[in-house]
Amino acid sequence: MEMEEITGDGNNNETRIQLWWGVAAAAQMGLGIRSFAKGYAGDSRFMPLKAFTVASLFLGSAASASVLLLQANGINGVQDLIEAGANLRAKLGLPPRTQNK
Repeated sequence: MEMEEITGDGNNNETRIQLWWGVAAAAQMGLGIRSFAKGYAGDSRFMPLKAFTVASLFLGSAASASVLLLQANGINGVQDLIEAGANLRAKLGLPPRTQNK
């Protein structure tokens, strides 16, 4: 078997994706704060829509930041998350969870 040479280009795409998740989280948080600080001006019938929009911006920002943190820590799928949980339980000295099938 031949060993493939590792180049610096392998991690570039992952870094770019993480950058976009970070930009998305920051932009949503900024728009949410700006909209919240601006307050509400206009017809009172649209106030619930404005409140829903601001809440959605904050929730979207939290979701984007969560995805960024998971990807930055090397967790790219559910199986990776399960392994991380098992490793954490082992480091804390807790017994492994049993599967109920």
